[in-house]
Amino acid sequence: MSEIKDLLTVNDYSSKFNLSTLHPLVTVHDLSKGKWVTQENTETVRYHFYGIFLKQGEACIMRYGRQQYDYQEGTLVFVAPGQLVNVRHIKKKFKPSSHALLFHPDLLLGTDLASKMAQYSYFSYSSHEALHISAKERKVVLSLLEKIQFELEQNLDKHSKKLIVTTIALFLDYCMRFYDRQFLTREMENKGSLEKFDRLLNAYFSSDKPLKEGLPSVAYFADALHLSANYFGDLIKKETGISAQEYIQNKVIHLAKNKMYDADKTVSEIAYELGFKYPQHFSRMFKNETGYTPVQFRSLN
Repeated sequence: MSEIKDLLTVNDYSSKFNLSTLHPLVTVHDLSKGKWVTQENTETVRYHFYGIFLKQGEACIMRYGRQQYDYQEGTLVFVAPGQLVNVRHIKKKFKPSSHALLFHPDLLLGTDLASKMAQYSYFSYSSHEALHISAKERKVVLSLLEKIQFELEQNLDKHSKKLIVTTIALFLDYCMRFYDRQFLTREMENKGSLEKFDRLLNAYFSSDKPLKEGLPSVAYFADALHLSANYFGDLIKKETGISAQEYIQNKVIHLAKNKMYDADKTVSEIAYELGFKYPQHFSRMFKNETGYTPVQFRSLN
């Protein structure tokens, strides 16, 4: 019978590859030096710490549509605490060509990075939204891993935690830059997703879904496009300069303005047609966005 195995500490992960750790809250591994030794009945593991994995070789090459991307010197995959990962496909004694940086949230307590972790939205991306890096970017990644490893091999002193956490923060900031580059190199694919989003948005409001299901969420469209909510939100922000939620809201206001010209419809009817449960919520949002109440807007036209 299969089970979910909780990896509570970074050492729990290390032991799966028969590797040792130098610090209870953070470790860097060259996974090719270990081998997968997990129990055979474990199909899924749940992480209780952050994991960043640099995968190398042919296994990291991915295709999107008919195009293979040039940035294939490695793939970075990110895992956050609470995330479930299927390990059923990993065979015993498997030696991946990978590096891993693992750090527990407790390492960040009392640091600036603790309050900044939410901004690194890529920890919630799906595996097919991984970060593909160039040869130069790979050198940066490996050099930062080397700096963290260097600190772990020293005798711990009052500077150790600050230097390790600062280097992790620098690593995460570089990954933000690399993802920005990836969004640019996939500009055509991203524009295609934006066009599909527009079509889905128009189709939603042209149907009876607003009356039945209410206002659509960002997650609804992300799921329809087979993207994680965070990746979808970041994609829309990069392409339009506004958040996906703002994009939806702008569409609602645009539709509302058009509907206002139909004098036979009350403000409440318009609110319900757009998916608002309560008309007063619609009126409040409309005024916040236009500076006028729906009634005042009608009087202007």
